[in-house]
Amino acid sequence: MKSLADHMPFAQLLGVKILEASRQRVLGELLVREDLCTTGGRMHGGAVMAFADTLGGIGGFLALPEGATATTTLESKTNFLGAAPVGVILRGEATPAHVGGRTSVWTTKITSADGKPVALVTQTQLVLMPR
Repeated sequence: MKSLADHMPFAQLLGVKILEASRQRVLGELLVREDLCTTGGRMHGGAVMAFADTLGGIGGFLALPEGATATTTLESKTNFLGAAPVGVILRGEATPAHVGGRTSVWTTKITSADGKPVALVTQTQLVLMPR
């Protein structure tokens, strides 16, 4: 069975694996590879943000109100809390802070597999209605 990330080409390129997905929580993993890193073998901030955006976007999609067709990221803010070296598996957990008729706000906590904090991301998803 395909996960929602399997329908997202960039999430596939990153290597995002979805472990759980519901309106209440999206849980995923990502292996830090050399091609996702910057100087010193640490994961690039943009890759961290893209991982979080994937999880929050899936949550936003699953929380769409009746009649809505899609969601898109309207705003995103990232607090970087620690480095993620090559070889580490990151875990991301996105949970809703707000689900409304036009927007939803998701908070994604990214940690290493041993629980070390890497980033805290808050993003707003805009609900898209058919034209």
